[in-house]
Amino acid sequence: MADGITIAFGPLGPVGRGDLVVFVGDDLALPPEVAQAIGRGAADLVARASASERFKGKSLSALSLPAPAGLDVDRLVVVGIGSEKDRAKVDWPALGGFTASKVTGRNASLALALPGVSVTPENAADFALGARLRHYSFDRYKTKKKPEGEETRGTALTLLVSDPAAAEAAAKAADAVAEGVILARELVNEPPNVLYPEEFARRAEELTKLGVEVEVLGPGKLEALGMGALLAVARGSVKEPRVVIMRWNGGEAGEAPIAFIGKGVCFDSGGISIKGAAGMEDMKGDMGGAACVVGTLHALAARKAKVNVVGAIGIVENMPDGDAYRPGDIVTSMSGQTIEIINTDAEGRLVLADVVWHIQSAYKPKFMVDLATLTGAIIVALGQDIAGLFSNDDALAAKLTAAGEATGEAVWRMPLIPAYDKAIDSKFADMKNTGGRHGGAATAASFIKRYTNDVPWAHLDIAGVAMSSSSSEINRSWGAGWGVRLLDRLVRDNCEA
Repeated sequence: MADGITIAFGPLGPVGRGDLVVFVGDDLALPPEVAQAIGRGAADLVARASASERFKGKSLSALSLPAPAGLDVDRLVVVGIGSEKDRAKVDWPALGGFTASKVTGRNASLALALPGVSVTPENAADFALGARLRHYSFDRYKTKKKPEGEETRGTALTLLVSDPAAAEAAAKAADAVAEGVILARELVNEPPNVLYPEEFARRAEELTKLGVEVEVLGPGKLEALGMGALLAVARGSVKEPRVVIMRWNGGEAGEAPIAFIGKGVCFDSGGISIKGAAGMEDMKGDMGGAACVVGTLHALAARKAKVNVVGAIGIVENMPDGDAYRPGDIVTSMSGQTIEIINTDAEGRLVLADVVWHIQSAYKPKFMVDLATLTGAIIVALGQDIAGLFSNDDALAAKLTAAGEATGEAVWRMPLIPAYDKAIDSKFADMKNTGGRHGGAATAASFIKRYTNDVPWAHLDIAGVAMSSSSSEINRSWGAGWGVRLLDRLVRDNCEA
């Protein structure tokens, strides 16, 4: 059970008390096996009620009916899956999320036989994944009680399928991914007085329960490593910075890992270049990249992925005080490259510079993917439904694009050209930390690229998708946990034997 929802699997056939959910296309015809199980009277009721209520069976539409005579259930819920064209490419998580929303707080049996669609165990698992994610909510800090007499009831779903054992086996891996997404959502949603760098690191350490090796680097170790860029960002806060290295060794011993790296600014005031007051509370979510990396490591370890992975997160607060770094300062990064600070609100790339350099030099990964709520410019370019993708490797970019199409966590490749790199050259240091307003997402990516040492690398600017997220059939949370499903699919399709 997770967040008040239980999901079980059973065979297609007679059902007991509770709601019964069936699926129809735009012709409103029930699959033969479902019609037989619920009886002719119920099938006739669906046809009559649909005509009366003008229900057309469109994709992601629903009709709730009183239980017909002879069917021992509380309600009959009819869910539309659309035309033949719609059924050719069912979005199983979305269908699961939509359906779960129609039976929240109830016991329901879902006859997961769809007209004109062959339902595989993997389809059933993805349906269950969507139901779990739709059910998630973050309300632990609400103290207002429910009205007198109103009870909070859990949701219990039984998915009726042709092969329950196979569906249940497939769902174990999907459950691991759901747990990873929910963990990432929890981290993004937490207030900054609760989730500061030390506490974030402590929560990442809990991955050891799944067999992940976790190393937490404090200020002394970071200084010894020479992470001057990351430490500069952290100077203005009383909360000490941390870098967390997480290793999942599920592949062949000695095989080079893949690497996921996340920006973890637990709160970003902008520092001396302070942000405006309006909306600053959202900057508790400026650690969405780090949250994704922790959630992804959880998902991979929980499903015992056959791959070696190193996850790394740089965790800081960016605050203004008497010791805060200033515009005009020059800092030395771990790579030895010097950086002129133009704007202290361009801090995430400084954190990533040192962590990316450390990972490529210490772990020699096959490829690296960093995720960061890095720029408002990417939101201007792509809105809040697509992440910006920058890469020095066409093959890696193509794999991420394919994983985005498969999961619905879409990415759009953006250009990296010499002009963007030239824009961050400095008169006084090797580079400056911002190239100005024009092409802001691209110049930020060009900055990080200088620390990759030509390792195959992709940068995902997730400022629009990780927090203040668009609502969908599988997400009603401010923090979406975006990227966990994307990276899990990248690994599943390309990195496991």
